Amino acid sequence: MPKVGARHATVEVTGWVTKFVGGDGSGRKLYTEPVAAGDTVRDILRRVSARHPELDAALWDASKRELGENIEVLVNDAVLGISHTLDSELQPGDHLTLVGQYMGG
Repeated sequence: MPKVGARHATVEVTGWVTKFVGGDGSGRKLYTEPVAAGDTVRDILRRVSARHPELDAALWDASKRELGENIEVLVNDAVLGISHTLDSELQPGDHLTLVGQYMGG
């Protein structure tokens, strides 16, 4: 695992989404990802999901161009779409969180 430093972002996978990255569906898993100049939210998410086929299938829609509907992405604790999009450039030290949606009636 790369060292956490000025040129890395953290990706946190929480709750039931951890089942897609080898977890038991509770707690969280943290990944440290290198951030190169111009890397976007999409780039980092694709790198992580490329290493975890089940996450890749759950995170992206069939076209693999946009996010699916069941996993929310937060960038620095703000839901994607508030202050960032998939094409926003990430800065070293940024934090992405993948949170599963909960539905019910």
